[in-house]
Amino acid sequence: MVPCYCTSKAAPRKISSQFKSNKNGEVKERKFDGDFNRRVINPMPINQLSHPLFKSDQRIEMRVPMFRPEALTEAAVGTVMQFPLSQDDTIKAYGVPTNVLMDFRVLSKPCSVIRDVTLSLIDTLDTANQKSSKDTRLVLTGSAGCGKSFLMLQAVEYCSASNWITLYVPRGITTVDSSSHYVYDPQTRTYLQPEYSYQLLRRFLSVNSRQLAELSTRKGFSVDDLSVPAESPLTDLIQVGLDDERLAPAILSRVLEEVSQQNTFPVLMAVDDIQAVYRTSLYRDPHYRPILSQYLSVPRLILEYACGSKFFTRGAFLGAVSTANTRFKMPIELSEALGLPLPRPAGPYYHRSSELEHYAGGLRNFPVPEQLNVGEAASLFEVWMADKALHSGEVRTLDNEQVYKPTDELFMSKFCEASGNPRSFVWNGLMATMNSL
Repeated sequence: MVPCYCTSKAAPRKISSQFKSNKNGEVKERKFDGDFNRRVINPMPINQLSHPLFKSDQRIEMRVPMFRPEALTEAAVGTVMQFPLSQDDTIKAYGVPTNVLMDFRVLSKPCSVIRDVTLSLIDTLDTANQKSSKDTRLVLTGSAGCGKSFLMLQAVEYCSASNWITLYVPRGITTVDSSSHYVYDPQTRTYLQPEYSYQLLRRFLSVNSRQLAELSTRKGFSVDDLSVPAESPLTDLIQVGLDDERLAPAILSRVLEEVSQQNTFPVLMAVDDIQAVYRTSLYRDPHYRPILSQYLSVPRLILEYACGSKFFTRGAFLGAVSTANTRFKMPIELSEALGLPLPRPAGPYYHRSSELEHYAGGLRNFPVPEQLNVGEAASLFEVWMADKALHSGEVRTLDNEQVYKPTDELFMSKFCEASGNPRSFVWNGLMATMNSL
């Protein structure tokens, strides 16, 4: 049987290239997905911000503590902390969801507020440190804009800083939206995603290079004229997938298998927009029929760890649902597994996929509060005020210039208008003050 090579039906994306030389001095070209590159936060240099608007006032300069595991105590609730942005940090390597990226692009520093639910989730992950991921398979749920994506990012940053091996998929929809090419594999009767697997594998190595360097393969791996013997460094196996993109799906699956069997480090797999992998994908087979998500290599890996058929010896699985994209609504099978209200009327005779019910089995609902409390909202308000992002309030003269001095009345009015919803408070409340300019 001849493999069937399929191409995406989506519009072509911009691919950038980077040339690197190996140990032998040979120059190789590596391709980087444009969608991933757009997730990297690249602020403008300070010396280019010459307009008086960008001059910092030392009396209200934005100073926030760094996000550190040891700082996450009861006393930290209501405190805004900034995420690190080192070269191999989670945010720069994996990227962030679109709504989170928009917040980070407006603020001068990527920040988030520590909430009560943050400590609850971290305590759960600390308990999962010594347990199988079968016992800790959570899905963050809640109304739109309640902070699920920020909470997941906090969990991933916490685990990464606490010596966990982390695999983070910030935009689960990109695994099923036909945005990368795919190849039919007659042996497994599934569709491989070499480009996406390559990108994910490269970022996985970048974030976890220190931990992976201490691990060795338990089994040998060989394909064509390439072979990686047993007891080789795990990084050697990953390098095979990075040298040949066609092998990336098989290498990604084998690497996760190796990582799941070791007990030196706990492992976290976190997937945002997880409801997307429980639905029919936007990919098409050669007969132009929609491909079910479980027959794509990357979504299938996610589903196998979500349902517990594959698991980490130490660690957890974490998902988060989203309602931002109406093409990928919550499926009934996942809603029933999590005990959520059904998205539409569905009686006992409504067709349910037995496969999706299997993949959703054992997942636990982790509800995120719909509202910020007053202390948490006040901390966000102060950060936006210190970053000169508010343009309403009392007009005062400071150094012969008229500036806006936000007031308590402005804070309470915006907080009440949003009914405490975090996204509405920031985007429909604080950001709306710019309309007064």
